[in-house]
Amino acid sequence: MSPRRGTALRRALLACALVLVLAAVAAGGFAAWGLNAYRAEPGPLGEALALPAVEVEVADDAVVLAPAGGGTGTGVVFYPGARVEAEAYAAPWAPVVRDTGVTVVIPRMPLNFAVLAPDRADRAIADHGDGVDRWYLGGHSLGGAMAASHTGGDPDPAPAGLILWGSYATEGAGLAGRGDLRVLSVSGGEDALSDPATVDANRGHLPPDAESVEIEGMNHAQFGAYGEQAGDGTADIGDAEARAALAAAVTAFLDG
Repeated sequence: MSPRRGTALRRALLACALVLVLAAVAAGGFAAWGLNAYRAEPGPLGEALALPAVEVEVADDAVVLAPAGGGTGTGVVFYPGARVEAEAYAAPWAPVVRDTGVTVVIPRMPLNFAVLAPDRADRAIADHGDGVDRWYLGGHSLGGAMAASHTGGDPDPAPAGLILWGSYATEGAGLAGRGDLRVLSVSGGEDALSDPATVDANRGHLPPDAESVEIEGMNHAQFGAYGEQAGDGTADIGDAEARAALAAAVTAFLDG
C-alpha cells in the first residue's frame, strides 16, 4: 500500500471512529435526558393511593388502577406524555376508576418516551388484562399521538375507542374514516404545548363523531400531577379543579 493510500485510510478510520463516538455521546445524552423524567407529585399520588374504592398497583412495568369492588370488564391502556413517569397519572385517573369501575393500565415507556414503544399496549393488555374484555386506548400529549397510531394499526384485541388528553392524532394514524371507534379528545384552554387551536386543526384526523371537550383555564401539565412543565401556559384554575373537570368529562364519556 502506498503511503498516500495508507494516510487516506487512517483518516477515514479516524473519521468513522469520531462519528461513532459522537453518536454514542448523543445517544447517552438523550437517554439521560429521557430518564430525567417529570416525577409524580407526592401529595396527589398519595391521595390516589389512599382512595378506598381504588386499588393501585405500582409494578415494574406499569401502574395499574382497579376498582376495589371488582371491575366492569372495561379497561383503558393510557400512555404517559414524553418524559413523564407513569405514577403522575394515578391522580387524574383514580376518581374515574372509582366512579366508572374501569381498570386503567399506565405502562412505563423506554426512556419515558412512548414513541420508542408505540405498540406497548399489546404487552400491557397481555400482562394486566385479567377480567377485562373491552379496551380503550389513550394517552397524554405524545403518548396520545402514539396511542392513536397504535389504534390505527388494527391491534388485537380491537380497541373500543380512544381517549386523548392534550393531544391529537396525525393523518398517518388512519382514524378519520373509522366508524367503529368512540373517541374523546380533551384539550386545555391554557395549554401552550398542545394548544386548542392545534388540537382543533387536527380534528379531521379523528372519526366524524369524535367528542371534543375544552376545559377552560387548564394547562398541559394539569392533565397529570407532576408540577410545572417547560414551555407550558399559565393555568387559570387550580390543579384540583382541573382534575375534577377532566374526571367528569372522561366519566361521562365512559358511562355514555
